[in-house]
Amino acid sequence: MEAYTVFKDLAIIIIVAKIFGILARKVKAPQVVGEIIAGLLIGPCVLGWVTQTVFLSEMAEIGVILLMFSAGLGTDLKELIKTGPVAFLIACCGVFVPLVCGGALYMAFYGVSPWGSDEFYKAVFMGTILTATSVSITVECLKEMGKLKGRVGTTILSAAIIDDVIGIVVLTFVIGFKSPDSSPFKVVISTILFFVFAVVVGFISYHIFAIIDERYAHTRRIPITGFAFCLAMAYVAERYFGIADITGAYVAGIILCSVKDAEYIARKMDINSYMLFGPIFFASIGLKTSIDNVTGSLLAFSAAFVLVGLLSKIIGCGLMARICRFSGKDSLKVGVGMMTRGEVALIVSQKGLSVGLMSPVYFTSVIFLIIVSSILTPILLKILYGKSEQDLIQMDPYQ
Repeated sequence: MEAYTVFKDLAIIIIVAKIFGILARKVKAPQVVGEIIAGLLIGPCVLGWVTQTVFLSEMAEIGVILLMFSAGLGTDLKELIKTGPVAFLIACCGVFVPLVCGGALYMAFYGVSPWGSDEFYKAVFMGTILTATSVSITVECLKEMGKLKGRVGTTILSAAIIDDVIGIVVLTFVIGFKSPDSSPFKVVISTILFFVFAVVVGFISYHIFAIIDERYAHTRRIPITGFAFCLAMAYVAERYFGIADITGAYVAGIILCSVKDAEYIARKMDINSYMLFGPIFFASIGLKTSIDNVTGSLLAFSAAFVLVGLLSKIIGCGLMARICRFSGKDSLKVGVGMMTRGEVALIVSQKGLSVGLMSPVYFTSVIFLIIVSSILTPILLKILYGKSEQDLIQMDPYQ
C-alpha cells in the first residue's frame, strides 16, 4: 500500500505545483513561488493531502542536486575565475554579519549569557543557522530571467558555494565546543582536500568527457554519463569529505561546463528537473511547514528571526559587493540573491537538535525563514531587474 500512496503523493505534487506555477507566471511571479505555495496548500499546514516522507525528502534532494548540476553546467568558467576573489569576500561577509546578528537576537530575547555557558552556545548556534545560503531558488529565478551567466548571477553562485563551505566550518567549530568527537581542524583539512581532489579529478574527467564528446557527439550516453558523474561527485563530497552534496554536484557541473555538449547535457537535465524533481523539491519546502504548538512569544521571536535573517544577508553581502565596486543596484541584487535559506539551514538545524544546541520549538522559526525568504527572493529579484529586462525573457519551452 505504501507504494500506491507514493504514486498518489507524486501525482498531487506534480499537478498542483504545475497549476500554481502557471498561476504565478500569470501574475508575473517566478514559477518557484507558485510551487512553494502549492506545497503549503497540499501539506499539513492547510489541506493535509500530502505529508513529507523519507522518499519525498530523497526525491527533493535529487531535485536540488540536479538544479545545482545544471547551474554548474551553465556557468561561464572564465567569469567564475574572474569573480572568485570577490565572491570569497562576499561569502565571508555574508557569514560573519548573520552569525553576529543571529546570536545578538537570541540574547536580546532570552538574556545575555556568559562566555562558554550552554545558553551562549545556543545563541551562537542560532546565528550559525542564519549563515546558511540556499542558492537553488535564486538559480531557478535567474535561469527564468536569462541572467544566470551574467556577472551578478555568477558572483551569487560562487559566493553561495563558498558560503556553504564556510558555514559548514563554522558549524563544526560550534559543535566542537559541545562534542569531543568533532574536530574543527579535521573539517578544515577535509575541505581543503576536497577541492584538491576536485581539481585532480576534474582535470582527468574533463579530458575523458572531451574524448567521449568528440567520438559520440550529441548522443544520449553523454548526458547519462554526466548525470552519473554528478551523483558520484555529490556522494564523494558528502561521504568522504563532509562537504554538502550540492557543492559536489555544482563542482561536477563546473568541470563539464566547457565540453562541447555542455548545453545538450543541461537541456536533458532540465527536462528531468522540470517534470519531476524540481516541483518535488520546491513543494517540499511547503510540506515541511507546520503551525502546531506556535505561541505568541515564539511568533514574536520568529518574526524577528526572519527579519534579521533577511536583512543581515542583504547588508553583509550587499555591502561587500559595493566595496568590491559593484553598482548600488547590482550590490542589492547580490544581497537579495544570497538571502534565501533552504535545505542547508534545515540540515544545520537538525544537527543542532541532535547535539542539544537548539530546542525543537525553534525549528518553526527556521521553517518560517525558509518560506518567507524562498517566496520573497524571486519576487524582489524580478523587481530589481526591472520591466525593460523582463521584456526580453523567453517563455519556458516546457510550459
